[in-house]
Formats: sequence, structure tokens, C-alpha cells
Amino acid sequence: MTSATTQNTDHFRGEDFATLLDETLGCDSSFEGSVIHGRVVRLTDSHVIVDVGLKSEGRVALREFAPLGVKPEVKVGDVIELYVERYEDQDGNVVLSREKARREEAWNSLEKAFESNQRVNGTIYGRVKGGFTVDLGGAMAFLPGSQVDVRPVRDVGSLIGVLQPFQILKMDRARGNIVVSRRAVLEETRAEQRSELIQGLAEGMVLDGVVKNITDYGAFVDLGGVDGLLHVTDVAWKRINHPSEALQIGQPVRVQVIRFNSETQRISLGMKQLETDPWENVALKYPSGAKFTGRVTNITDYGAFVELEPGVEGLVHVSEISWTKKNIHPAKVVSASQEVEVMVLDVDSAKRRISLGLKQVQRNPWEQFAEEHPVGSTIEGTIRNITEFGLFIGLSPDIDGMVHLSDLSWDETGEEAIKTYEKGQLVQAKVLDVDVEKERISLGIKQLQKDPAADALANIQKGNIVTCTVIAVQPNGIEVKVSDVLTGFIRRTELARDKAEQRSDRFSVGETVDAKVVSVDRANRKVTLTIKGREIEEDKQVISDYGSTDSGASLGDILGAAIRRRNDGNGDE
Repeated sequence: MTSATTQNTDHFRGEDFATLLDETLGCDSSFEGSVIHGRVVRLTDSHVIVDVGLKSEGRVALREFAPLGVKPEVKVGDVIELYVERYEDQDGNVVLSREKARREEAWNSLEKAFESNQRVNGTIYGRVKGGFTVDLGGAMAFLPGSQVDVRPVRDVGSLIGVLQPFQILKMDRARGNIVVSRRAVLEETRAEQRSELIQGLAEGMVLDGVVKNITDYGAFVDLGGVDGLLHVTDVAWKRINHPSEALQIGQPVRVQVIRFNSETQRISLGMKQLETDPWENVALKYPSGAKFTGRVTNITDYGAFVELEPGVEGLVHVSEISWTKKNIHPAKVVSASQEVEVMVLDVDSAKRRISLGLKQVQRNPWEQFAEEHPVGSTIEGTIRNITEFGLFIGLSPDIDGMVHLSDLSWDETGEEAIKTYEKGQLVQAKVLDVDVEKERISLGIKQLQKDPAADALANIQKGNIVTCTVIAVQPNGIEVKVSDVLTGFIRRTELARDKAEQRSDRFSVGETVDAKVVSVDRANRKVTLTIKGREIEEDKQVISDYGSTDSGASLGDILGAAIRRRNDGNGDE
């Protein structure tokens, strides 16, 4: 575009415009469609009056010299280029156009640039369907939306009205079409920048870039001609489920080169590496046993992650969520973003792991129960479940105690006694044991009454000779009852001193026998007995009282003599 220049008015006083015109166009005055020079002779409110050396002056609309609202930069005496639209109109005036003159000049210049593949300068000034209009110094061109930038541009406001370079892609003067590209210029520039950047790139460098694209696994950052991958795990020290939580397309970022493969030209970037690692001295900040408040950031099947500070998370394993609710899904206890109090159980700085406990900040219900209900105390509860090995009694909304079959009745067997109970029945029981570590509470119902065998157990001792009643004969021995309340068992090998007599079938139910107490199981109210031991003890006693087998006499002789002496003393034959 050639701007209007101001010439010395006296330069044209001696010029004969008609002569110049004839020299240029010949004697033919029909020079419509040509570009000529003229001198501004005066200005009106709407037109610029120009002397082009003809019998009549030409008129040019003032708006062709400047946009609406802007003062035109033209004054009397300026020599300007004009396009002759018509030699004379119906009023005898020459119809001239400043804009078309500029356009013709611009087209000539643009054709040269197009042929030599040179860039041209222009200004984006409007939006049309599929792209934008560009003023190339008077010639209008079309800029497709795909040719604006190397990446999609959401807001082109900053590009409108700014003089910038373009590459001409296509020209058709006959149709007046020009297609330009801003992207081609940028790609060429980026190629140069890329080459320079790759040559000087090294791990550890800190660069400025722009987020170009976002995926599920990270973001691609434009470093100025070359892209690098910013993985989601390298965006920040804190947990980020998706890069879009911290980044946006077009966002300027400062990154560090973590890895660079010169062969594949793959660049790995990181943002968190430019910040202080929050895991430094984490073991000192979060000692085991200390309680802290954190925010639930993620919930899985195996536990919940709790953020103690940005970048520092710990795991509450599902087993550490509740004292009483076993195998419960964490989502039924906590929710995302919930503030919770946790206890630090373990810290592994090397593996960046912190084990947390949610239940530890609450009172252990088994410890609390043991304090409130010591062993021997009586409790009351509802039967929640009946199994083949006992009753489960609800002691609180989350705690059960168990009554074993053997602790249901003193007299009946467990299988018989359990039939008398129903689910939902309110019962009383005595606390027998509380195992806090195993989270078990043992209860007894029969212990609410005095053991009918208590007196018998108190009076019987190991080594006593007792009279028993046979209640069952078995191949391996006989079962007997002692003092009508205790049961005992005599094994087959203990039925007699003589092996030939060690047969259980020589006894019958209801028969009474004397036996020696071998052991007493007071907890199970059972005694172990021996007839063989009783016989051996009696033999020893007789030998001690009446003689010794060392003198040559047999045991039969000794017993016979003893019996005779006894009878003689009583006066019997």
C-alpha cells in the first residue's frame, strides 16, 4: 500500500495535467479502469475534490480515506493515486475511487509476493462464516479458521486489529479471491524454534510453555515448537484424578524437563518438581500414635485415602475403619471430601506411605465393656443368633457375647438345653471372660446358679477311694457316677490289676464299684478313676500291715494269716 504523500504545490503549477494524461493514455480520453494521480484542491464535509487535469474536477468520498469516526489524513495540496471508475457521470463529473486505487496497487504487490513465496503483512478486521477477513493493504483476503493458529484458538480477540505476517495460499485476481494463512507462518517459525530448543535441551532445565492438549493420563505442553508430556502424577504432589482438575487448555505453565530422549525426541515434564517435596521430614511431622484431621480424597474397596496436607496422603485400610463393622465398604462409613480425625499407625517415608486408623480415635468397645462389666458381673441381652455351638447375645448395638453349649445348664447336655431358647428372647448371663485382643466375650447362663456338684467337688480329692455307680458300659471302659452328681470314667486298662479281668463286659449298669480318684476336672465336673490302682494300693497296705513278701511267704499266705488273726480276735471260726 502506497500512502498519500504531500508534494510541494508549486511542483504541479507548471505541469500540464492534460499533457501528462495524453502521454500516459494517449489521445484517447476513455481511460476508465486506470489508476491516475490527482491533486487535492479542496475538502467538503463528505468529499475530497481532486484536480486530475481534466475539464472537470473529480470527487472522492471522504469515507474512503479513513474509517467512520476517524479524522481523514488528507489535506489540500496532497497528490494521491485514484482509480477512474467512469470518465463522466450524468453530471459531467469524473467518478474516482481512492479505495480501488489502493486495492489495485495492493494486488500488484501481493502477486509479486505470491510468486516469490514471500510473507505479507495484514490485519484481521472481521469474522465471516468459516473464518476471518484480512486487510492486506487495501486488498481483502480470507483467513480460514483452521489457518489461524497451530492449535485451536478459543478467543481471537487479541489477534484482531494487529498488524501481523501471513502466507498467501491462493490468489485469483479475476474473481478477486485471496486465501491466506497465519498458521503457515507460525509453523515455519516453530520449526526454527524447535531446532534451536532441541539442540540446547537438557534434563533439569526449567521452561515456560502453554498447555496444548489434555488427556486422561496427562497434558501436552507446547514449549515453543516442540511438545512435552506432563504426566498426571507429575502435575502436583497432591492426588489428582484427572489433569483437568489443575490445568486448562491454553494455560501458561512453568515446567522442568524430567527426561529427554534425544533419539525419539520425547520430552517428559514435571510441575511438582519445582515445588518443595511435602514428604521431606514427614516422619517427624506425623509420628505414630498422633491424631490429625484430614480430608477424604478417594474411596476404594480396600480403604479410604485421607489427605493430611497438600501432597501428603495416608490410607485407612478397611480393617482400620470400624471396631465392630467387619468387611464393610468404606463408602458406607465415610464420603469423599469429608473431614475426619485419624490416628497415624505407621510411616514409611521411603515408599511414601502412611498407614492411618479411623477406629483408633474412638474408644475400643471391648475395652469399654471390660471396664463396665468385669468378669463375674451379670448382664442382660437379647438372643441374636442360635448356632450349633451356642447362643449369641446382643450386649450393645455392635457387640455380641457368646454362651457356649457347655455353659447353658448344669444338669442337661448342651444339645438338650439349647432347644429351650428362641431367637429374640431376653436372657441373663454372667460374664466369664473378655478377650480384648481377640474381641471375644464369653458368657455363661448356668453360672447364674450354684453348681449342684460344688460340694461334692470340694470334698473329693485325688487319691480318695470312692464308691461309684456304673451308668454306661463301653468297649474302652465304663462310665460311672460319683456322689450322684459327678461323672467319671474308668479306662479298660484300669478295670483290674489282672489283665484277664480288664474287661468292661464283666460290669453291668447299676452295679456299684469302689475306685481310686486319679484326677479331678473341676471345670468340667469330671473325675478320672482306677480300680486297678485301688487294688494295688490295698495290696501295699496289707503287706505293710502284716508282713513282707521278702520272707518267702506268698501274698495269699499273708492275706490268709491276716484273716485268721482277725477272726480269732473276734471269736469266729
